[in-house]
Amino acid sequence: MKNIRYIKLLATMCIAATLFSACKKVEPSTAIDEHSALTNPADIYTATIGNYSELRDPNYTRSGHFLMEYTTDDVAQGQPSSDDLSRCYRYVTQIPTGAHATNFWTKGYHLIFAANQIIGAIPDNASADLRLLKGENLYIRAMVDFNLVRIFGRPYTQGDGNNPGVPLLTETSKDASPARSSVKDVYGSVIADLLKAADLMTLPADGTPKSDIFASKEVALALLSRVYLYMNDNANAIKYADLVINSGRYTLLQGSAYQNYFSGVPEDNTETIFCIRHTKTQDQGFGAIGSMYYSGLGPDGTSSLTTPGGQGNTGWGEVYASQTYVADLDKNPGDLRHSFIAPYTINGVLQMNKKLTPNTPMNYITKYSFQEGIVTLSSPVYLRLAEMYLNKAEANAKLGNSQLALDDVNTIRTRAGIPALTIASVGTGNVLGAVLEERRLELAFEGQRAYDLFRNNLPLVRNYPGTHSLNNTPTTNIMQTVLPTDPRVVFYIPQTEIAINPKLTQNP
Repeated sequence: MKNIRYIKLLATMCIAATLFSACKKVEPSTAIDEHSALTNPADIYTATIGNYSELRDPNYTRSGHFLMEYTTDDVAQGQPSSDDLSRCYRYVTQIPTGAHATNFWTKGYHLIFAANQIIGAIPDNASADLRLLKGENLYIRAMVDFNLVRIFGRPYTQGDGNNPGVPLLTETSKDASPARSSVKDVYGSVIADLLKAADLMTLPADGTPKSDIFASKEVALALLSRVYLYMNDNANAIKYADLVINSGRYTLLQGSAYQNYFSGVPEDNTETIFCIRHTKTQDQGFGAIGSMYYSGLGPDGTSSLTTPGGQGNTGWGEVYASQTYVADLDKNPGDLRHSFIAPYTINGVLQMNKKLTPNTPMNYITKYSFQEGIVTLSSPVYLRLAEMYLNKAEANAKLGNSQLALDDVNTIRTRAGIPALTIASVGTGNVLGAVLEERRLELAFEGQRAYDLFRNNLPLVRNYPGTHSLNNTPTTNIMQTVLPTDPRVVFYIPQTEIAINPKLTQNP
């Protein structure tokens, strides 16, 4: 019944593209419905649970993953697809009417509006339970704003945040057709929301925090560390990473537990800080993120599901770990992170996707597969403890604290079962490069690699087979270099939004 009440609330918004035909007036996704209201704690609780459910919507989680991960050099698309994901991957073929960018924008503002309803309904001096719910919704708003601005706004480090970002919509907003705020202003709003969220979600000494499928004080602090790192505010990136590390709530998984990181019950994972929970009944099947990365023997998904098989058995299996990523991983054959790559072999021979020339090696990716024994079930991890160590490492490298940087890198390398690095082996001038390489190995396929490169003014280089070669003449030329200044480092603002909001400007 609670979910039914929340659905009724959302039905009044008239902001999502899927609802346009039912509304008398077509409005932007940022439009404000002043008639929706939350009048009692039960409604507020139900609506908050509904917001977590909305995060699971494929238009947010799946489309967002394609926008944030398929733009990296960690993945290789082995064949053209009729889905818009091909445009996400290839850069130069992106269009203003791209489906996944439109999906994510619409669902993102749908979530922000829903969070604003709750934030506005709870005074700061409310009861502890309501203050906690307000903090959770402030976190949700901040997370969505941050993802929107990194998809549609240029990196903060370009122009000191003065480039166009995305519209800011808060609980006090009155303009139904807002203009784009600057990247700096969006980051400032995200930080303010996260700081307030952390304060509101601070528990008494004897309080029990919620599990990693809900926002908490530490979740807000962890995202603050990432946001400050993206701003190049290294002191604060370290400060907030340390607060999370020293909270005592999280531990790095070790050995076989680490190798099976993504297959267990998410709430039982001691390293995950925040994930978007999918239960067994919410498995997306062939529509899941993992379906693009893996196909088991199947064909029904219950037989030998952890044995790689041909395409179309338990998933589409069209996107693979790139040759350069696998080569970097192979520098240390004992690296436990090989567990997240599942080469499709027959009689010991790696199979190739032959729909391109040259053919693409079929190194399946398993970070989005096998949760609780279901081949396509996954609860995508958004924040985890390993990132906090790597945030500190990058920030310390930039501050000239080379040994401190390598200490944190070596915490992650030791956990992966590979040799530690020394300043002598790396070279004083190459510590940042070593940190970024470790970030690539550890955080691959989690939507961070392209941003790590572009915000550090580094190009993305694809020198391996994949559909990006279809941009070239001849198509057997596999090289693609994307400069951090390239217009397509950011996606087009959805044309549907520009058409109905004259204040929006398009990305070049």
